[in-house]
Amino acid sequence: MRIPILKQGEVLIASVQSALSDRDLDLLREELSQKVEGLRIRGVVIDVMALDVIDSFATRTLRGIAKASQLRGARTVIVGIQPDVAFAMVQLGLELEGVPTALDLDEALALLAGPASGGE
Repeated sequence: MRIPILKQGEVLIASVQSALSDRDLDLLREELSQKVEGLRIRGVVIDVMALDVIDSFATRTLRGIAKASQLRGARTVIVGIQPDVAFAMVQLGLELEGVPTALDLDEALALLAGPASGGE
């Protein structure tokens, strides 16, 4: 399944609209990586509001996307983790270490517009 990726200025917004297979996550990683480089992007927002589950592979992939983007000069924010999903992630010990999260797109864009923190 193709995930829509919109360009808003120097920010890419990827909106996950249904459950993702491991292959879908790999394709998202590849496409975002290419776009960050090709379009000289400074920020990436990944909206996961539609996901009912974020498993260990999805968590590792999202962290990997954020770290790879950071190495290319773009900051990443994960948006819209549902309360039940967040609780399940905590129970399973899954962490998005060093990847900022936000409740919605407006908050994510505000984070990206602010000064970069050294901890990301």
